[in-house]
Amino acid sequence: MAKKVEVSVEDRLRALYDLQLIDSRVDEIRNVRGELPLEVRDLEDEVAGLNTRLEKLGSNLEMIDEDIKAKKNLIEEAKALIKKYSEQQKNVRNNREYNSLTKEIEYQELEIQLAEKHIKEFKVQIEQKKEIISETKSKLKDRQTHLKHKKGELDAILAETEKEEEALIKKSEEYQKQIDERLVKAYLRIRNNVKNGLAVVPIERGASGGSFFTIPPQVQVEIASRKKVITDEHSGRILVDAALAEEQKEKMEKLFAKL
Repeated sequence: MAKKVEVSVEDRLRALYDLQLIDSRVDEIRNVRGELPLEVRDLEDEVAGLNTRLEKLGSNLEMIDEDIKAKKNLIEEAKALIKKYSEQQKNVRNNREYNSLTKEIEYQELEIQLAEKHIKEFKVQIEQKKEIISETKSKLKDRQTHLKHKKGELDAILAETEKEEEALIKKSEEYQKQIDERLVKAYLRIRNNVKNGLAVVPIERGASGGSFFTIPPQVQVEIASRKKVITDEHSGRILVDAALAEEQKEKMEKLFAKL
């Protein structure tokens, strides 16, 4: 049975800081991309929404056209009935029949007036919808141009960074496997809880990196001895000494240059 190799605290700290440098490089790449993927997605949604709106407006126009045709047919039918009733009036036998036909004629005339009124209203709606369609088409064209520009920007950035990002993510996974699970979990938890994603930081000018809180001299000595994993009592970040950090930065810069 192979003897399990004991990993020193210093080796663990170096591996942790290497992991931090890899993940920070991924963060930098994603920051360069910035809000572009979200902007592109929002623009795509907006363009899809405007196209859907145009389709609905087109359907509404077709429905209004059908309504106008129906009203015109009703007018023709009413005119035919008026003609029919007018002819029948010539052959009535009494005033009651004549008056009854007169009422029918008046009713059909009202039907024609009402249908003509509706046709006018429908035509106003058509003009209003055509104006909305024109505005929507103009907005759609503007959004499509903007989307094309933003997609071009994103594609250019992706072309430059995607390959490197994928390689870095694989490296991050590799380095995580080299560190015991408990430490990786602590690292990820701290990383998720801090704004800039820095879970492992060196001591700079007597304070933890990116912080103004001074580290007591005795604690600085302990950190420099690399005998145990020490966290900053204020931020919760894992601390490493400046010399170790510089050595690992040089090492990782060579690695990044190869990716």
